[in-house]
Amino acid sequence: MIGKLSGRIDYRADDHILLDVKGVGYIVYCSDRTLHALPKVGEFTALYTDLLVREDILQLFGFPSLVEKEWHRLLMTVQGVGAKASMAILGALGADGVSRAIALGDWNAVKAAKGIGPKTAQRVVNELKDKAASVMAMSAPSLGDASLDVPVSDDVIEPNVVPKAAPVQRAAASASQSDALSALSNLGYSPTEAARAVAQVMQDMPKIETTELIKQALRLLAPKD
Repeated sequence: MIGKLSGRIDYRADDHILLDVKGVGYIVYCSDRTLHALPKVGEFTALYTDLLVREDILQLFGFPSLVEKEWHRLLMTVQGVGAKASMAILGALGADGVSRAIALGDWNAVKAAKGIGPKTAQRVVNELKDKAASVMAMSAPSLGDASLDVPVSDDVIEPNVVPKAAPVQRAAASASQSDALSALSNLGYSPTEAARAVAQVMQDMPKIETTELIKQALRLLAPKD
């Protein structure tokens, strides 16, 4: 499996580039968003890649980040979503946009991608809502315990919310908080914003699962009309 390529761009087409890697040229298909972000012909770049193997063809798809590559792989597990549809979704929304759409159940955002109908968009949201947390948490800065200690107001979180007699529950809650904070940081929210939203949700629903925690925190962080 070819997982990453680094080299010089020999030429660009509408949907792919030719990447010269030490004298070997690789045709790498990219989304519109990725193509627009790549440097000019003759310059060097690096892309994470995913190899699609069919009976009659081998195709390499390129991504600017590992998290976007993993979104591509996850999107293709949805019925009716092949490589072309996945690239269209990522081209329209980017990795962060896909994360928000899945977490919020916003299938209309997915439907905005070229060639994606409402039924397919709904399947994407419904089938991936329970699988999204692990991908959204990827490639985020390591927040650790320090992020959980970001000061928040007294009306958001109280000290010693978790009883000392419940170490298993405390460990599970800490893991959910850490995953949620990482996911929110990966989506561009500051540690303070993320910690405040996560703390507020955890206060109301201490046993909430990670995926739902991210979803509820995003609802709190979403701009109010």
